[in-house]
Amino acid sequence: MESPGAVVAVAGEVLTDMVPAGGDGLFRAAPGGSPGNVAVGLARLGIPVRMLARLSGDVLGRRLRAHLADNGVDLSHVVDATEASSLAIVALGADGSPDYDFRVDGTADWQWTEGELATALSDVQALHLGSLAVTTPPGGAVLRDLAARAKASATVTFDPNVRPLLMGSPEQVMAVVDEMLGVADVVKASIEDVEWLAPGRSTADVAAGWAEAGPALVVMTRGGEGALAVGRSCGTVECTGTPVDVVDTVGAGDSFMSALIAGLHQRDLLGAGRRDAIGALATDDVRELLREAVTASAITCSRLGADPPTAPELRAALNND
Repeated sequence: MESPGAVVAVAGEVLTDMVPAGGDGLFRAAPGGSPGNVAVGLARLGIPVRMLARLSGDVLGRRLRAHLADNGVDLSHVVDATEASSLAIVALGADGSPDYDFRVDGTADWQWTEGELATALSDVQALHLGSLAVTTPPGGAVLRDLAARAKASATVTFDPNVRPLLMGSPEQVMAVVDEMLGVADVVKASIEDVEWLAPGRSTADVAAGWAEAGPALVVMTRGGEGALAVGRSCGTVECTGTPVDVVDTVGAGDSFMSALIAGLHQRDLLGAGRRDAIGALATDDVRELLREAVTASAITCSRLGADPPTAPELRAALNND
């Protein structure tokens, strides 16, 4: 697929989730990985998006490549990796929340070199990074360097999307988060991320502290209770949750992130030259961005797996709200 002149580049892992498929201990293989989910979510919302990923040529890698392409994601900068694909095994709690086990040692997603990303930022107005690929060596440092390079010409967005099983100690991960706070324009995290990274502190307190470190907008998701944001001009803004019959919460945060970036794109707020405009967003504008993202997340929670909404689905849900 030739590059469409992608507006948003998403860098990081695209892996296979083995998710429960009914009784008898059956599983099905579903495309996953937080950055991959964000890219698909953006494409479904009509945003031109480029995937920066290392995809294996094995069976799982070919399935992942087809999934991205079928959803309209630009694959022109995907690296053809010789290593095996990564695998996540997902168990669901009674409330639909996922618990993960991973098979990732030496797999394709983490082996980035600087040369593989030499032309990754051409025609890019925004770069999104997050989750395991940013913290996992040896490629994590390469992706963080990419974010630092991108800042000169693009909006940088970041979601730590904590996975305690693989990321090391909270102190180690917080060092990476601190580095990214000095680079990112928009940061999104979940209440679960905050509970692990900063136990005993509220999401509002952490959001305010992170906003002081540099980002123009910091957003915290709070599950069924909605989300809050802290911006330079708007202060603290809250948005209530959208009631939904939860099937599972897999990919919900990624759908939120996709809709948040899409909302910024639709308001002409992407690109380094629009950095101050993000910081100048008024309270009502930020609340509307949150409402769109919360609604996208709720739609994903209402169906199985990481299945983000299309633009017509999101518009219909917002109009019915």
